[in-house]
Amino acid sequence: MTSSADYKDLESKYYMQVVNRMPPVLVRGEGTRVFDSDGKSYLDFTAGWAVLNLGHNHPAVTEAIRDQAGKIMQMSNLFYTTPQLSLAKIIVDNSAVDRVFFCNSGAEANEGACKVARKWGKINLNGAYEIITALDSFHGRTQAMMAATGQPAYQENWKPLMPGFVNVPYNDVQAIKDAYVEGKTCAVLLEPVQGEGGVNIPSENYLKDVMDFCHEKNILFMLDEVQTGMGRIGTLFGYQQFPGVEPDVMTLAKALGAGTPLGAFTTKEFCSVLKPGDHGSTFGGNALTTAAGSAAAKVIVDENIPELAEDTGVYFQGKLLALAEKYEFITEVRGMGLLIAVEMSKPISGATVAAALPEGLLMNAVRPNMLRFMPPLNVTRAEIDEAVEILDRVLAQTGA
Repeated sequence: MTSSADYKDLESKYYMQVVNRMPPVLVRGEGTRVFDSDGKSYLDFTAGWAVLNLGHNHPAVTEAIRDQAGKIMQMSNLFYTTPQLSLAKIIVDNSAVDRVFFCNSGAEANEGACKVARKWGKINLNGAYEIITALDSFHGRTQAMMAATGQPAYQENWKPLMPGFVNVPYNDVQAIKDAYVEGKTCAVLLEPVQGEGGVNIPSENYLKDVMDFCHEKNILFMLDEVQTGMGRIGTLFGYQQFPGVEPDVMTLAKALGAGTPLGAFTTKEFCSVLKPGDHGSTFGGNALTTAAGSAAAKVIVDENIPELAEDTGVYFQGKLLALAEKYEFITEVRGMGLLIAVEMSKPISGATVAAALPEGLLMNAVRPNMLRFMPPLNVTRAEIDEAVEILDRVLAQTGA
């Protein structure tokens, strides 16, 4: 029998060392719990980085994958395959967009959106190509998306950055207006709520005001819903939390594939400017991944999972706010739905995450002084209670 130590030896010998891994070797999951190779159980409040919105091994998703694997897993997009069409219909029927293109990741989805924006600029704005994004954003790790991502830590080692992106402060409409250059700017790309940046929630009118400015200037208003989409913040798509807001272009990934690698960029009809030959993907719209995504999306819509996430998120934040009353070094609890951050006055998030592991809780140190929680959207209140009890015990140690 292969031991945890054996697995770790193999990883150190063969895998590129680009991740500082946590100790458990995880081999199985069920709902909100995962199990390591030694049989220990953990509450998973990372959900594969906001991917497993229905938890591990959801029966509808597992059955869809099993069924599709016995039929056809991959074909060229020169031919029709059925699961991608079912999933595209669910997205369009429940959103403001009209067209969908499937790819394999959030970074690819954002690359595709930016291609749409640049072609829009070429056709309608005398070749305008520049896209305004926000500081503390995260849009992916490709060369172009590092330039779009307004975080120097992700950019420094790869300068000079790809041209065509301007990073301005988030939640500052005037900064976008000041960065706009007629004949040069073709789009604005924002996250409805910044996840990787620290669960930063904009003011109520920010997105609407940016959208109105974009439409005034005939540039595209694009929303990166890679983390906020598929119910994470209490509505099927994050923009639906903000009255009057509709994206011209929207990107999805993470939870879209329910654990399989799947992304998408979507457009309204008026800006669906890509033509045959403009874009493509060998695995984009893969039959297996879209079967998983279609099964998951049907459950999320039919069982009103976003509303459940909204209600459970209020409960979870209430429990965390009670901890903030107990520990004066907790300076803020913020979030929407089940995307929640706890900010602290001490840089103890790494130590807190490490100390929670042997207690049976997985969470994310999104900043040195900040914890992020992204549990499955069907997490139970009893599981939240258990997680908060563990966090309470651990903070008593790490915050002392």
